[in-house]
Amino acid sequence: MSGDLTVRGPAPGGGRATPPRAAEAPPAGAPAAEGPLGAPVRAMEQVAGMVLLTARVVTTSLTPPYSWRPAVIDEAYLLLRRCLVPMIFSTVFFGFSAPGLQASNFLTLLGTTDRLGAFFVMASVREFAPWITAMVVAGVAGTAICADLGARKVREELDAMLVMGVDPIRSLVVPRFYALGVMTFLLNIIALVFGVMGGWVSAVVVFGESTSGFLSTFASNFSLPDLLGSVLKTTGFGFIVAIVCCYKGMHVSGGSSGVGRAVNQAVVVSFVGIWVFNYAFTSTLLAAFPETANLH
Repeated sequence: MSGDLTVRGPAPGGGRATPPRAAEAPPAGAPAAEGPLGAPVRAMEQVAGMVLLTARVVTTSLTPPYSWRPAVIDEAYLLLRRCLVPMIFSTVFFGFSAPGLQASNFLTLLGTTDRLGAFFVMASVREFAPWITAMVVAGVAGTAICADLGARKVREELDAMLVMGVDPIRSLVVPRFYALGVMTFLLNIIALVFGVMGGWVSAVVVFGESTSGFLSTFASNFSLPDLLGSVLKTTGFGFIVAIVCCYKGMHVSGGSSGVGRAVNQAVVVSFVGIWVFNYAFTSTLLAAFPETANLH
């Protein structure tokens, strides 16, 4: 037996016996011990909560009263004001540097620099313009939404709204949900233009290719499935960011420091959701329209 569990005899000089030492309690505020499945179970609970929040948002938006409609315009304008400039700079410089310069270097070795226009259909329209748009929306607008709802939760404003008979889902979540879904694909259209512009600068200004060559190969490969796929994909990105950030903001705990943790978690979870949805959507699109995988 361990010495901590053995009752000692009388102390020298007739003193009292030393009682057994109890196990030390964890400090206040420390997380409780978890089993090996603690983190996966919590993750599954949060995913289920986000699914239920999505269902509730859709159901609430389809039932009267429709008091949330004017707020959608305000949220959309706020989203546009916050995200437009960062998104333009990101797409122009990314299109110029990563696919523009790198692909132009490679195509120059083959003597086919004019094929950069065709490459940008695959690089910009299908992938990096929607991806950059989603990253900017999640990092700028999503964090602002999560912080706003988290601050309201900490100040008990959400509970006060329920006491007054005001549904916070209808008043706060539904407008943000539709604003992000609609404005993300509109921002994506702008991102497509500026992303292709960055590729044009790389091909024409840096490598001396003609504008007609760049645009002709771009137009010969650009198709309606490419555009519709890009629009539908970014709409899904916007809905994912809205649900994740609203859920994290409305389930904040731990005061102001909890708001900061919720914002960080919302960004990470939004990125993961965007990547998973992008993989599933792109695989489905290429399977449904196999002709889009060929460059002409």
